[in-house]
Amino acid sequence: MSKIAVVYWSGTGNTENMAKAVVEGAKEKGADVALFTPTEFDNSMLEQFDAVAFGCPSSGAEELEESEFEPMFSACENKLKDKKIALFGSYGWGDGEWMRNWEERCKNDGAVLVCNSVICNEAPDENALVECSSLGEALV
Repeated sequence: MSKIAVVYWSGTGNTENMAKAVVEGAKEKGADVALFTPTEFDNSMLEQFDAVAFGCPSSGAEELEESEFEPMFSACENKLKDKKIALFGSYGWGDGEWMRNWEERCKNDGAVLVCNSVICNEAPDENALVECSSLGEALV
């Protein structure tokens, strides 16, 4: 059985709803799934999981949330080489640049992106939630 971590930060609940859909998708494929916020997860935990989904909305000038998520993710980067991961998040402005930059960063870290990232503008609609569920399945 695959062990999957879903680590997310959410300011308005949009990315939290996406994270819950990721969890459900992974569970439907039979995975043992744990849901964390950035304050509950750190780089020492990466080795406990076969794959990790990271979720963060766009903040500021199309960047990751700075106070909790960015420090946690930065600390994880040195352990992402060959790790199966997937990315998701919501945004309220821009065109998704934060996700493209984040994907590039993960590729440079040597992470294995198992599927296309999922982004949505504002609250996730039914299609975005289905995509998040599929993202969870792809991690298994």
